[in-house]
Amino acid sequence: FLQQNFSTDEGRRFQPDVMIKLPDDKWVIVDSKVSLKAYEDFINEEEPKSKEKYLKNHLISLKNHIKSLSEKKYQEVASGKNLDFILMFVPIEPAYLMALQADHSLFNEAYDRGIVMVSPTTLIASLKIIQTTWKHEYQNRNALEIADRGKLLLEKFVGFAEDFEKIGVQIDRTSATYSDALKKLRDGRGSLVSQAKQLEQLGVRATKKLSSNLIGDDDSE
Repeated sequence: FLQQNFSTDEGRRFQPDVMIKLPDDKWVIVDSKVSLKAYEDFINEEEPKSKEKYLKNHLISLKNHIKSLSEKKYQEVASGKNLDFILMFVPIEPAYLMALQADHSLFNEAYDRGIVMVSPTTLIASLKIIQTTWKHEYQNRNALEIADRGKLLLEKFVGFAEDFEKIGVQIDRTSATYSDALKKLRDGRGSLVSQAKQLEQLGVRATKKLSSNLIGDDDSE
């Protein structure tokens, strides 16, 4: 999220350059407002003592920016967002390396304040790590969703199996009822088919004939 605007209760406004969302509603701020004027003076200067002075100014500039970032208290400003840390982007790789070589404690001092100094190279590496974190998060979410869907599918299957068994019982009952009714209709000399045949023998005529499937051997005699 680029150029998000926040205000404090005192009316102070903040506009971080980039805000990157992490899993579990955590956030990373990328700040790229560090001044490199002293570094440019160092590069353009040839006189050794002046170069040493500009190097010190370069370190002072970075330290002041670290202090300024830590005092902005983005945690209190970012609308309740859970701020994980701030990436302080130094856009020129040699300026970043020179500062760390000149003061070996600089990186740790920044880190203790919740600020990670990054250069173009390390920023890309940090973003790759964040990307990998999101991939794992999506995989975990997918695994949970698969488990939930598997549970629903299993419950549906068990319910279907129970209903299928009930259908089988009902089919068996229907088959038994059908057999009983068929016996009354067709089997034996007192069946309905037998009595209908006797009526035909007595001269009663109908426009339709009984199905041959209903006429048993005894009735056909």
